[in-house]
Amino acid sequence: MGISLAALKKYRHAGTYAAAAALILAVTLYLALPVIALFFRTTPDLFFSSLGDPGVVAALWLSLFTTGVSLAIVILVGTPFAYFHSRTSYPGKMLVDTLIDLPLVMPPAVAGVALLVLYGRTGLVGRYLNLFGITLAFTTTAVIMAQIFVASPFYLRQAKSLFEQLDPAYEQTARTLGASPLRTFLVVTIPLTGSGLIAGAVMTFGRALGEFGATIMFAGNLPGVTQTMPLAVYEGMEGNFNAGITLSILLVLISFGIMILVRLVARKEGYRV
Repeated sequence: MGISLAALKKYRHAGTYAAAAALILAVTLYLALPVIALFFRTTPDLFFSSLGDPGVVAALWLSLFTTGVSLAIVILVGTPFAYFHSRTSYPGKMLVDTLIDLPLVMPPAVAGVALLVLYGRTGLVGRYLNLFGITLAFTTTAVIMAQIFVASPFYLRQAKSLFEQLDPAYEQTARTLGASPLRTFLVVTIPLTGSGLIAGAVMTFGRALGEFGATIMFAGNLPGVTQTMPLAVYEGMEGNFNAGITLSILLVLISFGIMILVRLVARKEGYRV
């Protein structure tokens, strides 16, 4: 007895769905299992007791401080930069776009070496700063500089895209009503792109918080001075394993919260991340 064409199509569709489900499950498990394993490697008692470890506390607060400062600088400088860059045509604009994106594909360790040979004590700029007693490398300032270098493209790209998509008619209407360029930017442009800018800022915060390669090359791994959470995780794997696991879990939780927040903002505004 032959199989009908309808039944054959039904079996084919079932096979396709089964293959798709297996593929989705395999990719999801590959990404999720290492993260889940972290939570099974410790206990609630060990986790909360490690939160009181002086090294963990110092790394946590230093990370939050430097990341907060980095984010503030990126927003204050990057927002007007992205606006003027998106609304102005000038020679070399494509090169500037490339330089904005370069830290996204550049290995972080290379970024750290680049910062070191420029701002280190014997660097191209650092040697002259050193004459005035100004030292940047292997200081908390170096941590902030490294974070800005690797994380700022996340905000700059988002802001540039938002300003390019914004209809200039809104700003032109405000200008015809007598608003100054600055007032138009603050009360029209920023509110209309605000949610997208927040999403870019959150992603920038997350990238800066997790920065490792550029920081260890340019700022070193000095507890209480330049040892952020990722660097403390690295050191913990060689000594205080529980502290390393605790910091790893904290970074996972923060990263997960950041992605949820970005997706909530994106859903509210109706665009995809």
